[in-house]
Amino acid sequence: MRTSKVRHAAALCLCVLGVTAFAQTSPTAGATHVDSKVAGQVENARAEAPQVIESTAQANQPNQQVPPAEEAPQILIGPGDLITIDVFDTPELSGPARVNQRGDINLTVLGDLHVAGMTAGEAARAIEAKFKSRDIMRDPHVTIAITEYATQGATITGEVKTPGLFPTLGSRRLLEMIAMAGGVTQMAGKTVSIIHRDDPRHPVNVSLVPNTSHLQDQYNPIILPGDTVVVDKSGIVYILGAVNKPGGYLVDNNEHLSLLQAVTLAGGWLQTASLSGARLVRKVPEGREEVKIDLKHVTYGRQADIKVENGDILFVPASVGKIFLYQGIQEAVIGAEQAGVYQAYNR
Repeated sequence: MRTSKVRHAAALCLCVLGVTAFAQTSPTAGATHVDSKVAGQVENARAEAPQVIESTAQANQPNQQVPPAEEAPQILIGPGDLITIDVFDTPELSGPARVNQRGDINLTVLGDLHVAGMTAGEAARAIEAKFKSRDIMRDPHVTIAITEYATQGATITGEVKTPGLFPTLGSRRLLEMIAMAGGVTQMAGKTVSIIHRDDPRHPVNVSLVPNTSHLQDQYNPIILPGDTVVVDKSGIVYILGAVNKPGGYLVDNNEHLSLLQAVTLAGGWLQTASLSGARLVRKVPEGREEVKIDLKHVTYGRQADIKVENGDILFVPASVGKIFLYQGIQEAVIGAEQAGVYQAYNR
């Protein structure tokens, strides 16, 4: 369709050129008259042709959307770091300098200069300013490189298989550092906290994707020397007694399950379950407390379907036999400690 418009516009343009040439060579005044309808079509074609050509060219171009590259965070100089100072064409003022515990370096001629908390570029500008203010150099050019960090690695701790200190040479990212620590444990939650050495009061929380099929969507920040990475521990809820699959179920701490949802995780209750005799054992500051639950009333909305919390134990006794008799809080806790642990949801 667009191609035909272009051809039509080109044909009209040639037509008007021919008519114009004929008018210039013909002696008859009437021969110079161009039909107004044709002239209007020509003008419209002239105006339309560039737009059609431009839109056609745009349509033929591939739709490329390049995501913005993540900028590596600036590493700040800290106490214990070793920096190398290069003053252009002045080797006697150049060389390595160790940052002391106060965050200062001692420079030839200039004396002490506080550089902790600065980037390498900011420290270089500060040295240049000192040279100028003391009339030592008129136009100094200083470059600084951080050649050794006091902490060469990052600490990976929490729910990982082999916690410890791991090197961060180059651009190490979060998932790579977790892999170096052996991966996460079965008890790992979905949140990872990154505590930067330069800003420990403002940790960065990263949510892990639920499974490997979503890794392309995972936020994967760069881990800097001196950082601490803490893999959060998942919450756990125990459903014991006359249920199809008793055990402990891992749930993320920000997932608030109800009583009936917790029972569903355990495959529902058995036909022999005594729904009116269920007990919820919960941790409190004074120890543990016991709450009587009538699951039948909860099912029909006559009792609140309260939310379970991390560490809760829901015990469903049996109406017959002595296998699933409730024998008190202590026995429930022992049963929870001996129970198997399952993932509440597929990761």
